[in-house]
Amino acid sequence: MKASSRLIAFIVTCVLVVACSKEPDGENLYTATDDTVDSYIAKDSTLTYFQYILERTGYDKVLKTYGQYTCFAPNNDAVEWYADSLYNDNEAKTAHNGMTENSVYGLTDSLCLDIARYHLTNGAHTIIEMGGGGTTINTMLGRSFSTSVDSMGYTVINDKAKIIVEDNEVSNGVVQVIDAVIPKTSRLLPDVLQRLSGYTIFAKALEMTGLTDTLSVTYKTDPLSGERLTYSLSDYTDTDGTELYYPTECKLGFTVFAESDEVMAANGINSIDDLIEYAKEQYQNASQWYDYVREKGITISTGDDYTNTFNVLNMFVRYHIIPGMMAKNQLVFEKSEGQTRDQDKWNYANGGEPQDYYQTLLPGTLMKIWEPGQKVDNLCINRYQTYNTLTDELGGMGSNHTLIKKGVKVVREDISALNAYIHPIEDMLVYDYYVPNGVLHERLRFDATTILPEFLNNGIRYLSETECKLLSPSGKGARVAFAQDWFDNVVCYTETSALRYNVKGNYRSYQADAFQGWGMNYDLAIKMPPLPTGEYEMRLFYAPMGHGGMMQFYLGESSNQQDMVALGIPLDVRIDETDARIGWTKFYEEDDLGVATDEALRTRGYMRGPYSYCGHPGNGWNTTDKNCRGDATTVLRKILTRQTFNQSKEYWFRYKSVLNYDPELKWQLDYVEFVPVDVVDNDFYAEDWY
Repeated sequence: MKASSRLIAFIVTCVLVVACSKEPDGENLYTATDDTVDSYIAKDSTLTYFQYILERTGYDKVLKTYGQYTCFAPNNDAVEWYADSLYNDNEAKTAHNGMTENSVYGLTDSLCLDIARYHLTNGAHTIIEMGGGGTTINTMLGRSFSTSVDSMGYTVINDKAKIIVEDNEVSNGVVQVIDAVIPKTSRLLPDVLQRLSGYTIFAKALEMTGLTDTLSVTYKTDPLSGERLTYSLSDYTDTDGTELYYPTECKLGFTVFAESDEVMAANGINSIDDLIEYAKEQYQNASQWYDYVREKGITISTGDDYTNTFNVLNMFVRYHIIPGMMAKNQLVFEKSEGQTRDQDKWNYANGGEPQDYYQTLLPGTLMKIWEPGQKVDNLCINRYQTYNTLTDELGGMGSNHTLIKKGVKVVREDISALNAYIHPIEDMLVYDYYVPNGVLHERLRFDATTILPEFLNNGIRYLSETECKLLSPSGKGARVAFAQDWFDNVVCYTETSALRYNVKGNYRSYQADAFQGWGMNYDLAIKMPPLPTGEYEMRLFYAPMGHGGMMQFYLGESSNQQDMVALGIPLDVRIDETDARIGWTKFYEEDDLGVATDEALRTRGYMRGPYSYCGHPGNGWNTTDKNCRGDATTVLRKILTRQTFNQSKEYWFRYKSVLNYDPELKWQLDYVEFVPVDVVDNDFYAEDWY
């Protein structure tokens, strides 16, 4: 009866919403209907403590805005109990967890912010939508929680917080009232794996490799004292003087893809000894395609020292781990469930498909994660089809592809640890011959946020403009500022090199964001991802703009400036795309759709932007000129070099300003492309526009 009444109420509500509501004016930030999430909470006398937390953090303003949110609001008793438990926690690193008194009013700013963000999600999650339990929901904190159903039929979050007042639907989402503050897991990755039912073989393999200490870190720490590192920044302003958010600590984390015992058994693996034999079969001859070990003269071990990085079992485990923490909806840049493209800043166009490349803990190796056809139920690792970025048709992806490897399917489930997400996979994952010679033998496009794992581990890659503004001292600014030493793989050679990040918005950028900065005499280098050994064409994406400055690029096998080799002459980003030195044209106005002018651009060292995404989501996003190949607000790719890259070597890409008079001229790394030269120069097919 309870479930039936819920269903009837839900259907009636849906009918009323469809019948009575209309799309609000896009220029009006605030909803004009009766109750928002914020006003509902403000009116409820049992939620006053949580309302105080929202107001103190500024998230009450978020919950007034148009959109779709779910607030899991703990009642007053829950917040009071939680504050008391924090105050009286004798194991806390600081007395009373830094609280000034034993009440909600004694909570620190950071505690309030954590509580607010962990109880808020994008999208409307009703009891029916949650399926009565058994779902995983990502929060604005960048951490997920799971739901289940108890013996009384209540939906319970993280086995602790019970939803006691359900499905309070308001104009911009849903309020679920809960009887406890949602507890966050405090267990680290190795402990979670050991306790995880149905993953005994994988957990045993991890234990035997000795990776436990590596995977038990949570923050960057001082190597001598072991104390957590803190970062300070004297200038964290935008170009207009707005104070920006900057992180003062740096979290560390991991993403693990794990085969269950059931998946192992389906592949003839029923014990750890079976897995060791399987790893031996897969990796003992890997030097034939794994360039790193061959070039460094490393002998792959089949012995019983499983702590050896190049022992076959250790290699197997390492290739399952990305040193960056990502929930199930963060593995590729994709449209969030329940969100429109415009709300989510989704900017793929013309059938462009979500895909990214990540470095793993197996030295020098990458994995590709791909959502073919934009189908969220088909997220795959290392899917391989022939001629993937080559085409036999003008303007399309082509029909010249044969599927060789379907890839390892990722189960859409978040198994959460304090410092990791574990994602089940449906087949065995290995770095075999087909990865470097098939999967990765295509145009490789690396977004800055996948090159630098700090973006992934600290919730910055998917930070919204609204959240970014709330984190800043000024309450404004859609950029994040960074201390120069915050990134492991960024080196600044001048104190004036500013590091900034444009959070996802209406930018002419891949995945709608960009790593950038400015400064008088800026000079910095960024470590590039590893590549299978071969000859590549290296390209940089950029937007011609008056404040873009002029910069010299270098490439070196270390971050030592003396090892850097200049890549051609300086690039003047201020030159308009239609200038004769570049020669960009509106391809869609040409009879051959730009084939001839594409060649002319290449002779001058340039390419049009990709056809696969647009610079401004919204009306007309999928039309001929609303993409980065033909958009009137143009973007370009600059061809920087053709050279051999070795998997066993490091490569550092350096930006150096050659203009000294304007401290606000910018550098930018949105993404780089590395393309095997036999893909660029293929005799039968053309590189696609995507």
